Amino acid sequence: MSYNKTPSITAETINSKVRIFTYEPCGEIVRHARGLEQEIYENPGSLPFQEIIYCNLGNPQALGQRPITFFREVLCLCDNPPLIYRDEARALFSPCALKRAKKIVESLPGRQSGSYTSSQGVRSLREAVANGISARDGFPSRPEDIFLTDGASSAINLMMQILIRSPEDGILCPLPDYPLYSASIILHGGTMVPYNLTEDSGWGLEIFEVKRCLEDSRASGLTVRAMVVINPGNPTGQVMSITNQEEIVEFCRKEGLVILADEVYQDNVYTENKKFNSFKKVARSLGYDHNELSIVSFHSVSMGYYGECGRRGGYMEICGFGADVMDEIYKLASLSICPNIAGQILISLIMDPPKIGDGSFETFMAEKEETCSSLIKRAKALHKAFNSLEGVSCNKFEGAMYLFPLLHLPPLAISAAEQEGVSPDVFYAHRLLSATGVVVVPGSGFHPISGRSHIRCTILPDEEKIAEMVPRLQAFHEAFMDEFRG
Repeated sequence: MSYNKTPSITAETINSKVRIFTYEPCGEIVRHARGLEQEIYENPGSLPFQEIIYCNLGNPQALGQRPITFFREVLCLCDNPPLIYRDEARALFSPCALKRAKKIVESLPGRQSGSYTSSQGVRSLREAVANGISARDGFPSRPEDIFLTDGASSAINLMMQILIRSPEDGILCPLPDYPLYSASIILHGGTMVPYNLTEDSGWGLEIFEVKRCLEDSRASGLTVRAMVVINPGNPTGQVMSITNQEEIVEFCRKEGLVILADEVYQDNVYTENKKFNSFKKVARSLGYDHNELSIVSFHSVSMGYYGECGRRGGYMEICGFGADVMDEIYKLASLSICPNIAGQILISLIMDPPKIGDGSFETFMAEKEETCSSLIKRAKALHKAFNSLEGVSCNKFEGAMYLFPLLHLPPLAISAAEQEGVSPDVFYAHRLLSATGVVVVPGSGFHPISGRSHIRCTILPDEEKIAEMVPRLQAFHEAFMDEFRG
């Protein structure tokens, strides 16, 4: 008897869509970093640094940001319900956390945090989210319109599955983009319709540019179904003006497009002359109701002052979809049975935190303000450092958790990158990592305008790390420029 010795599956025989997309925040630079990390472990002292500093992801707690005490107390109690009723718990937990945990546990199936829930999420937790949205926006929100999700990423993927029917369906996305969007569109068989943000005007969105992209794509035979907007921006860090948001709302209403509003950095706004406004709030303020415009907004427990990335919690609020479509979304969400309960609890706490008069309010506010003020301080230090480097310019930091500096590299550096078969920003990022142990993301992974080189750098939550990283960065860049200046 003979046997087929050909491998059952190879890189050439897997789903071709998986091979096409890239995700640079966890791409080749990170793989390089993991190799260096192993080298440090196996041969201490063999490299010019003793640790890797990961600035590739918004991963606050891994980099030193402290969690919010109230959130952790409630989570602990929900995972251990008998503690709520023990006398010694009063010495360990705040009365506010005990009260909230008791209320949450009583709403869980079987009063246990390890049980399946509704595929849409626990009703009482969706009510907390809806109430939080209503308080934030000044317009009503309904728990029926809320889907609790395993972070914003799973919600975004779900909506792409709902919207994309074939390669003839297009989704408008900003460039630079967060590569989750381009990857998700590719995986679900659609076509990305890019529109450029303008770096020279602080990464602003020009509505005439979006109109041009829409018209060109329709002329090529595409059916454009939705427009992605990321506010505050990732990777670019800008905060949209209310005027810009109003233009987008009017444009999408006129053209019949769904607004996919990525609002996960809504608690990361650091400029005095701007504030976060949800797209739903802007639409309602313009007088457009549920029947006149479709908006799906996404939020997450991962960023903000909370930084609970590993909990994988989030929500999407769906406005302007018919009951028949909502039934199909529920069916699709049901394939994963339900979102994890820790994430559901956390997003409810974030949208309904302690309020004035609650016992935990003062501690909660002090922790929140300390984290936010420290982030502003660290962002300013890193922004100043980048702008002090020869041939580097960085737009003002307004929101989110990243800087996206522009690199003006010498011709010899560009030539050296070409000889190695990589883009200049990839070349620079590899050299930076090898010399300093600092991991950044090449800007080409976010698909900016061709011909420009950027890097995306996460603002570290640890001031000591920033102070340690800046001299490394400055020394490397000076040596790099001297080597390739010619």
